[in-house]
Amino acid sequence: MWFKNLQIYRLPAAWDMTLERLEEQLAKKPFHPCGSQDMESRGWLSPLGNEVLVHAVGDQWLVALGFEHRLLPSAVVKQEADERAEELAEQQGYKLGRKQLKELRELVTQELLPRAFTRRRRMFAWIDPVNGWLVIDAASQSKAEDVLEMLRHTLDSFPLTLLRTELSPMSAMADWLAGGEAPAGFTIDQDCELRSVSEDKAAVRYVRHTLDGDEVKGHLEAGKLPTRLALTFDDRISFVLTEKLEIKRLDFLDIVRDQIDGEKEDAEALFNAEFALMTGELAHLLPAVVAALGGETGAAAPQAPVAARSLAPVVAVSADDPPF
Repeated sequence: MWFKNLQIYRLPAAWDMTLERLEEQLAKKPFHPCGSQDMESRGWLSPLGNEVLVHAVGDQWLVALGFEHRLLPSAVVKQEADERAEELAEQQGYKLGRKQLKELRELVTQELLPRAFTRRRRMFAWIDPVNGWLVIDAASQSKAEDVLEMLRHTLDSFPLTLLRTELSPMSAMADWLAGGEAPAGFTIDQDCELRSVSEDKAAVRYVRHTLDGDEVKGHLEAGKLPTRLALTFDDRISFVLTEKLEIKRLDFLDIVRDQIDGEKEDAEALFNAEFALMTGELAHLLPAVVAALGGETGAAAPQAPVAARSLAPVVAVSADDPPF
C-alpha cells in the first residue's frame, strides 16, 4: 500500500489516547451500507478487512473511513418527475404548482433511491502518537475534512492543529528557484507551477522542463510565485510540494521499494512490510520538509528521536490525485 498524497496535521504530546481506547471509540461508529432511503453512509472500517478497526504496526496506527454513496443523478429524478407532472396535468386539466412539483420530486427520489446503484470508497489516515503526526489519505484539505469531521464526532478528545511553519511554502520555494538550489537533502526536479499574485492570476506550468534557467527567474521577478514544485528527498522519495503545505504525487523510488520481499505470500505480512517501510521513510521526510521551511511555529512539537531507516513503522496517508 503506497500512498500518493499527504494532508499533514499535528497532535499534541498531551493527547493521551491509547490503542485500546481508540479501537473502542471507533467501534461506536462502524461502517454500515446505505439504508433504502439513505443517500450516503459513512463509518469506520478495518484497514485489513478483518474485525480490527485500528491496525497497529509497532507504535504506528492506521485507520480507514468507509463511504457508500447512492448514484441517483438529479437529472434522472427531474426527468421522471416532469413526466409524471405532465400526466397529472392532463388528468387534472391544469399544471402543478411549485409546491406540488417539489413534493413530486421528493416522492420520485424516495421511490428511486432503493433501486439506485451504490459506490464505495475508503480513505486512510495514519496516526503517529509518538511524534504527534496525523496524516490523511486525501488529495485536498477539503476531502481530508471528511475524516477529521468523523474523528471529531467519534472521539472523546481530538486536539488537532494544522502543521504550520515559520516560512510559507510559497516564499521558500521562490527562494529555492531564485537561488537555483534546494535545501540540504533535497533536489529540485522538473515540474513547477508559477502563479501571479495580481488580479489576473496568470499562471505558467513547467512539466519535465529544466527550472534553473533565466526564464523561471524572469517569471519570479515579474511577480509570479511558485504554487507547486517537484522535489526529490535523499534520492529515495519524489513528490510535489504545494503552497498549502500539501505533499502530492508521492512516489517511493526503486531503492526503497526493492527492500520489500516480492515473494511474500501472506497478504497481511506484505501489507505490514509496505506500511512499515513507507512510514519509516516518511519519518525522515516530514521533519526534513519542516526544517526546510524554517521549523514549526508556536509551541514546540513532540521531538521523539527518529531511528535509522529500517522496516520499523511510522506514518503516512494517500489518495489518487489528478495529473500535475
